[in-house]
Amino acid sequence: MNTKVIMPQLGESVYEGTLTKWLKKAGDPVVKDEPLFEVSTDKVDSEIPAPASGILDEILVDEGTTIKIDTVVAVIRESAGDGDAPGETPEEESARGPAAETGTEGEGTGKTGKERAEAAGGKAKEGSAAPSIRPQSLLASPLVRKIARENGVDLADVAGTGLEGRITKDDLEKHLSRGGAAASGAPAAAGGAGGGTGAPEGGSGGGAGDDAETVPMTPMRRAIAERMVQSKRTSAHVNTMFEIDMSPIVRLRQARKEDFRKKEGIPLTYTPFFAKALVESIRNFPVFNSSVSGDAIVYKKGVHLGIAVALEAGLIVPVVRAAHLKNFTGIALAIHDLAERARTKRLKPEEVQNGTITLTNPGIYGSLFGTPVINQPQVAILGIGAITKRPVVIDDAIAIRSMAYLSLSFDHRVIDGAVADQFMADLKARLEAWTEWQD
Repeated sequence: MNTKVIMPQLGESVYEGTLTKWLKKAGDPVVKDEPLFEVSTDKVDSEIPAPASGILDEILVDEGTTIKIDTVVAVIRESAGDGDAPGETPEEESARGPAAETGTEGEGTGKTGKERAEAAGGKAKEGSAAPSIRPQSLLASPLVRKIARENGVDLADVAGTGLEGRITKDDLEKHLSRGGAAASGAPAAAGGAGGGTGAPEGGSGGGAGDDAETVPMTPMRRAIAERMVQSKRTSAHVNTMFEIDMSPIVRLRQARKEDFRKKEGIPLTYTPFFAKALVESIRNFPVFNSSVSGDAIVYKKGVHLGIAVALEAGLIVPVVRAAHLKNFTGIALAIHDLAERARTKRLKPEEVQNGTITLTNPGIYGSLFGTPVINQPQVAILGIGAITKRPVVIDDAIAIRSMAYLSLSFDHRVIDGAVADQFMADLKARLEAWTEWQD
């Protein structure tokens, strides 16, 4: 019995995603519910589990391909002693062809687009899969087409070994390694006539040369780029910075961190202290928990706190729901859980939506302060700098204290500078007065 692997819907408003990585190869055994492939959407990256146990018989979608929900991306064959797919007729097996059976290049199956077009109306060569493909409908993922354009390759000249003659990234790389770009009419590096599309000798200019590499943006990187540009165009960004004496919290954390780890099972970091204080200050300044709708201000009743998490592929902002209803431990547990699942690609799309204000903590990497970009449609984002020991003047005496800079980016369309500074003064007072354990 064969099981179709379907592209799932990753949230109510998500209708497509990019298959970024296969975690198994065709022919590999798979176990139900183990991660099978990775999908990236404009909201979240996720690992998709195998729907059944068996052998990954066919991979139908290449890495880098953007597909709609409910698309069949692979087929899992039930394990059998003879290795054949149960219930498959000889005619169906023949129709699949050797390349489709293994998901890899089969001997004699690779044909160029021109050869496939010639074979479309006649008999295929002996031992080949004989797909009927027109030159204008060459099967290749957007990533493969992009690489081909950048290297001046006509995909009709490339031998495709994928399902139904699909041109895979490996096919294209093999073609390029054999000098396929020059054979496809790409202009020479030097002495080329007309067009002007080739880079000058030595790789200078806008194109990729010997000293450069062109890599397509990941879906997450593209989404971040679009949102950051949109935010700068939308909001009138203004920044204010305050210096905070974190010495009381440093001492409190040092005294309680071992008990906290034993009781809750997670490390006690500084982020929950900032998060709890931020939520409390919003009670006195509800405009920081709002958004703009036309010429009106929408005040949100609940504080849904976004926590920026750095990933290898970019930045994601999972949301602590109803943070105003949680005590300190509840916020700490929620932040830890969201961060862990963000790093292991187990977040749900709804967990990165509808935040009302965001906290980002670049201080863990040593940054003293920054000017973060507002996460639309929010009106403010708080940046946390590194906590470092510095000499400060207290009552006309020099003392060594644990200090940190907090930077607030706010939308000047809604929030005036005086209000922003009052808000930060309130936040500063809360943090510096935090001498007792709160729970």
